[in-house]
Amino acid sequence: MNRPQREAAARRIMENTPPPVPPELHAEVVRRGGRIRRRRRVAMLLMWLLLVAATVAFVVWAVTVQPWVEPPSETTPPLNGW
Repeated sequence: MNRPQREAAARRIMENTPPPVPPELHAEVVRRGGRIRRRRRVAMLLMWLLLVAATVAFVVWAVTVQPWVEPPSETTPPLNGW
């Protein structure tokens, strides 16, 4: 099928009237949409809670371990010149 034939077929398809939509379809779509929206809201809430928990855990770890402080020396330097 070459390009003019594809274009003609596409025009024929677009010129046809769309098939009728079943009346019960609207209620089903609204129900599914509400469920998807609730699931996304719960997922976003869980992601934010996880982010907050990870931040709190990191802050608590950083305050207790203090990785920015140099660890104390385990040996004393030699004392020369006394």
